[in-house]
Amino acid sequence: MTKEFSDLKGIVHELRNKCPWDKEQTLHSLRDNIVEEAGEAKKAIEQDDKENLKEELGDVILVALMLAEIAEEKGFFTLTDSLKLVSEKMKGRHPHVFG
Repeated sequence: MTKEFSDLKGIVHELRNKCPWDKEQTLHSLRDNIVEEAGEAKKAIEQDDKENLKEELGDVILVALMLAEIAEEKGFFTLTDSLKLVSEKMKGRHPHVFG
């Protein structure tokens, strides 16, 4: 999985540098996309549509990576910062597992 994640992160980076549409996107212009894709994933779960869920989760991850790429470009934070933060949050919420 690490290779696939790294590949997708590279694709997002390349899109931000080479695709005119992707270059224009901002955190604000993509804000509805993350909600829309999460909603489509929710619908796939409700319909027990595992194939569509696989696709929609990929779309959620794609938009999340695009948002992280933009945030990093702006100097706000890195994807690594977000991953560390959520890891620590989960460990803190589950001391019975990680304590």
